[in-house]
Amino acid sequence: MNREETLVTNFQKIESALLSACQRSGRDPKEITLLAVTKYAKDQDVLTLLQKGLIRHVGESRVQQAQARWERPEFAQFNTTKHFIGHLQKNKAAKAAQLFDFIDSLDSLETALALEKSIPQGKTLRTLVQVKLTDKETQSGLPLQEARKLVSQLKPLQRLYVCGYMAIAPQGATDTELRQLFRPIKQAFDEDFKAQPEKYLSLGMSADFETAVEEGSSLPRIGSKLFAENLEGL
Repeated sequence: MNREETLVTNFQKIESALLSACQRSGRDPKEITLLAVTKYAKDQDVLTLLQKGLIRHVGESRVQQAQARWERPEFAQFNTTKHFIGHLQKNKAAKAAQLFDFIDSLDSLETALALEKSIPQGKTLRTLVQVKLTDKETQSGLPLQEARKLVSQLKPLQRLYVCGYMAIAPQGATDTELRQLFRPIKQAFDEDFKAQPEKYLSLGMSADFETAVEEGSSLPRIGSKLFAENLEGL
């Protein structure tokens, strides 16, 4: 199997797993948008999936690295929706506001205001507030109640459109632990965004996306399973 075939097979297996998760939880697969985490992927792998029309939403975590990739003509020709999924420093906000369509990891009003000032005229920058699910100091995000407070502070902004929550579960969490972590966020999401026509709940990565979708995620972030070198473990 050559590299192109491997990537297509990886994608098909993920799509099948997403469909199964929807069937188990009684969800419409059309509610789910696959966010391909391209931040560590090889350029040619990303181009292969773009050329085949298999990915449309892409996730990057470093502003300069993303700019170097997505402003090149071979990448810029594709109509991709670019998500920033790393911790955004205030001093990178201006560049991020111009390059990205979504900031999925917002956890500061100060950064939000810096983004709002830098959003190009006529553009709406969508954002998700990151909920922190671990005690690790290295992980970004806010405890759920603080995240909900930030959402309420962001809603009056004009060009920054807050439309959901994002969270990263701790590595190695059991299925039961994952569900206990995801359910309060889903409940808060349903309450805080029920009146909005456009909204996203971004839970789940390569190791736990099926459980996340069963618990209500609409924007799972999948990188390692999509860009795996072989099919072991898929």
